[in-house]
Amino acid sequence: MEHVIVPPVRDLGDGFKVRRALPSALKRMVGPFVFLDHFGPVSFGPDQQGMQVRPHPHIGLSTLTYLRAGQIMHRDSLGNEQLIRAGDVNWMTAGRGIVHSERSPPAVQANGGELFGQQIWVALPIQHEEIEPSFCHHRADSLPSAEEAGVQLTVVAGQAFGLRSPVRTYSDLMCVNLVMPAGSRFQLPTEHVERAALLVRGEVRVEDESARFDQGQLIVFRPGANIVLRAEQAAVLLLVGGEPLPERRHIYWNFVSSSQDRIAQAKDDWREGRFEGIEGDSEFIPLPKESA
Repeated sequence: MEHVIVPPVRDLGDGFKVRRALPSALKRMVGPFVFLDHFGPVSFGPDQQGMQVRPHPHIGLSTLTYLRAGQIMHRDSLGNEQLIRAGDVNWMTAGRGIVHSERSPPAVQANGGELFGQQIWVALPIQHEEIEPSFCHHRADSLPSAEEAGVQLTVVAGQAFGLRSPVRTYSDLMCVNLVMPAGSRFQLPTEHVERAALLVRGEVRVEDESARFDQGQLIVFRPGANIVLRAEQAAVLLLVGGEPLPERRHIYWNFVSSSQDRIAQAKDDWREGRFEGIEGDSEFIPLPKESA
């Protein structure tokens, strides 16, 4: 193992809290993965409004929303409106710039519900940072899956274990969901240079290592290491990894870029209202005050 990251809790507003595994002081990126939030499980009561993330901008990245429970309504400045259900994948490529909102659907706002999942950002290769924005949605039953030694695996994005997700990606990466029964063993692929595992539920250990890992931790593995996981309890993990990008990525708020000047431009564009908005939604999240 290279690092074990215990994600700090961040409040995104209105009491909605997440655990942010990436970026970390120990590890800023894993392959092209530059941001990894783990949220829930959280329950909303009737008339609590649920999740309410107002319109906000992105550049230079793709966002991946992977739900384990609950529903989110996605809307964006391209005119897309898509309900995300558990097991589905929302993949939004910001490129030169996009605006989107993420809210609980009306039924959840009125009657209550739950929410559990991961929000992930993947930095774009430098030649794709300014491509046209796009959006795609893939239902759970469209994702390739398999079983190995009793372990259920689903390739959410990228490729691994001889399977390729239908999600269009722009660099070498894997994002794989693993469901491990208690006592099961599983060998991680070595085809990707950098690899990490977010322990969503349960308890695991790495064979030949004494440490055990608990829910919420991100385990970063050494490149090329032969890793066999053993589930001490029934466990669910999200594997991420891939080829690291050659250039450093700068992150400010919702912007990712290889150029600090490009981020400065995006900040000014959002402040001055030059991003295209979402039709029928005049709300927005303002630029953080310290940048004004």
